[in-house]
Amino acid sequence: MDVPGRWKGLDFLLNRSGNITGPDFEPDPAVREFLHDSCRVLCVGAGGLGCELLKDLALTGFGNIDVIDMDTIDVSNLNRQFLFRMKDVGKPKAEVAAERVKARVKGVQVTPHFCRIEEKPIEFYEEFHVIILGLDSLEARRYMNQVACSLLAYDSDGKPDLATIKPLVDGGTEGFKGHARVIIPGFTPCFECTLWLFPPQVKFPLCTLAETPRSPAHCIEYAHLIQWGRDRPDEEFDADIEEHMKWMYKHALARAQEFGIQGVTYQLTQGVVKNIIPAIPSTNAIVAAACTLEALKMVTMCSTQMQNYMMYVGTDGIYTHTAAYEQDPLCAICSPGLPFEVQSSMTLQQVIDAISSARQLDKPSVSYGAENLYMHGPLEELTRHNLTKVIGDLVDGDGSIIQINDKKLSATLRLKLKFTDTPMLDANGTS
Repeated sequence: MDVPGRWKGLDFLLNRSGNITGPDFEPDPAVREFLHDSCRVLCVGAGGLGCELLKDLALTGFGNIDVIDMDTIDVSNLNRQFLFRMKDVGKPKAEVAAERVKARVKGVQVTPHFCRIEEKPIEFYEEFHVIILGLDSLEARRYMNQVACSLLAYDSDGKPDLATIKPLVDGGTEGFKGHARVIIPGFTPCFECTLWLFPPQVKFPLCTLAETPRSPAHCIEYAHLIQWGRDRPDEEFDADIEEHMKWMYKHALARAQEFGIQGVTYQLTQGVVKNIIPAIPSTNAIVAAACTLEALKMVTMCSTQMQNYMMYVGTDGIYTHTAAYEQDPLCAICSPGLPFEVQSSMTLQQVIDAISSARQLDKPSVSYGAENLYMHGPLEELTRHNLTKVIGDLVDGDGSIIQINDKKLSATLRLKLKFTDTPMLDANGTS
C-alpha cells in the first residue's frame, strides 16, 4: 500500500499531536503501520451504504477488510451501488465488491463472505478490531448489536472488561436522511437502549386490505398478510427468497387488476414488503464518510470520538446534529445485570424455576463468571449436583451477577442477584 505520497494526508493526522486528539494518543509512524498491516475491520453489508464504506475504508488506509453480505446483485442496484456493473448482475455482492476495491486500491486485502450474518460463529466476530454496519434492516442491526454485547464481560464490581469490548459503528440512510452512531458496549447506549429512535412501520387496517384496497401498497400488503397465509399456510414467507418475492408480486398485481389499481411493480413490491425507502447516493456518501472517520478515530485515537449519535437531514439544505444519548441501566442486552430478587437460602433449582417463570424461558443454563453452575446438553450430568445447593453458597453474595442462556433468548441475559429476607410463598400463598 506504500504508493509514494498516497498517505500524506493520513500522516498529518497520525504523526502530529493536537488539541483534539483522543486519550493516550501518541504520534508515531507505527500507528499507520498498524492500520495497514494489523488492524482488521468488518463491513456488514455491501449495498448502497456498504459500497461507500468499502471505498472509504480502503482509501483511508485500512489494509485488512472483511465484508459480509447475503445478497446478489440486481439490475436495480446499479444506479447507486457504484462498485457493480451490468455484467455483475446475479453475482454475490460481497465477492464483486471485494474484487473491485482490491483492483482500485493496490495493496488492500478485502475478504468476502457470501452468507447470512447468523451463519457465522461468534468466534468469527471476535477477530475484528471494529465492526461497521451498513445495513437496511432493523432485525439485522439488532442481531449484530446482540453479538457485540454478548462478547462483553463484566468484572465482579460490575465494570466492563476492556479487553472484551467489540466496538460498533452503525450507519443508516432513509432517502435524504441518515445517521451515524458509535456503540461501545458497556459505555455508550447499545441499539436496544435506543430502539425508540426508529419510527414504527406503517400498518394498514386489515378490513381495508381485504375489502376496499385503494392503493398499490394495499394490494401488496393483502398478498403479504392475507393471501400468503391462506394459500401457503405451512410455509414461512422470506423476503430474501426470490421465488417468494415473485409470488408476492404476481398475486399483488392480480389483486390490483381486479380493483382497477395501477402502479404495482416488482420493485415497489420489494419496497413495501421490506419497508425499503428509496436510497439517495449523496446521503450514502455522507453517512459512510462519517462512519469511516469514526472507525479511524476508534482504532488510532487521532481525535476524540463522537458522542455518540449524529443525524443528517438533507431535505432542505444540509443539517446535522449530534446527541449524547445515555445508556439504559436496565437494558437486557448491554447492562451489567438486571436486578432479580431471590433468597440466599433458595436452591439453584428454585432460582432457575423463578427465572424461567419470570422470563418465560424453556431450559436455561446458568453460569457465574467462568464457572458453569448448571448447563443443559453434554455438561448437564457434570453440573446436575449444583441444583440442590443453595445459591448463597454458589455465588459471592448480594449483587453477584449470573449469566443465563436459553434458546428463547437472542443474547446472554445477565441478572444481578438481590438477596432478600422476604419469606418465600408457596402456591397457596403461605410461607
